[in-house]
Amino acid sequence: MATVLQRYDTRAWLLFSAMAMLWGVPYLLIKVAVDSYSPVAIVCGRTLIGALLLLPFALRHGALRPALAKWPWVLAFGAIEMAGPFLLLGHAEQTLPSGLTGLLVATVPLFAAVIAFTRGDRESLKPARLVGLAVGFLGVAIIILGPGLGVDGGIGLVAIGEVLLVAVLYAIAPFIVARKLGTVPALGTVTISLAAVGLFYLPVAVFTPQPTPTVEGTVAVVLLGVLCTAVAFITFFALISRVGPARAPLFTYVNPVVAIALGVLVLGEELTPALLIGFPIVLAGCWLVATGGIRMRRPPAGVPPIAPG
Repeated sequence: MATVLQRYDTRAWLLFSAMAMLWGVPYLLIKVAVDSYSPVAIVCGRTLIGALLLLPFALRHGALRPALAKWPWVLAFGAIEMAGPFLLLGHAEQTLPSGLTGLLVATVPLFAAVIAFTRGDRESLKPARLVGLAVGFLGVAIIILGPGLGVDGGIGLVAIGEVLLVAVLYAIAPFIVARKLGTVPALGTVTISLAAVGLFYLPVAVFTPQPTPTVEGTVAVVLLGVLCTAVAFITFFALISRVGPARAPLFTYVNPVVAIALGVLVLGEELTPALLIGFPIVLAGCWLVATGGIRMRRPPAGVPPIAPG
């Protein structure tokens, strides 16, 4: 990874490091927040805070009008990238450790390769990528079925399924951007999507019984909205402009490392044998699938990558 970024300056490395943290820490914050708020309230708070903070930037750059012109696809993107995944993650982390959640979300490239192949992209599953696909899913199987996982059978498997569904949704969302929103400024798409998701969930959150709020849980929701949503997207756009859309998403390979480390250090989560064995296998498989084992090629102009977080 260092070799593909070594040509860039200190600012690029700082942006890269910031993104690794900003989209590696949400799993810790969600785990803290679910003790104080329902998953739907967390999604509502996070998205509305993010939308309000991004709105001035979107207005200044004239990003809203092009996005509103394609509002059906913007709403579809918001449903697949935010409304579904954010809610599923909150529900899953009522059961799963935050580090395991972050690692399972890192399987996005595996599902993206399968989706690309079903859409006729034969290059998506060349030999190296086929190997990566097999290796990645082997790592997932080891994590789920291996010794020492410590997840309660029924509920645990349902939660794992929810997180893997999140990975599928995250894999689908960029195809909507590429096919239907490629000419729309990403800032406009993200701002309107966040606002729509937050407003959609607002009445549900208001009438859903909540656990007893705590200071820690409230701070976690605010940080999710400010840091992991608004600041993260602004930083992501800056990283894209600095290193290009092909290199920017490389930080996603560091996200699960951050998620697991924070889970262990802050929440005292256990590093099980299954996690220790499966973790590097999953990342190796994802890297092979995403790159084919070679230097990444630049995607078509005007198609910004959207990374999970």
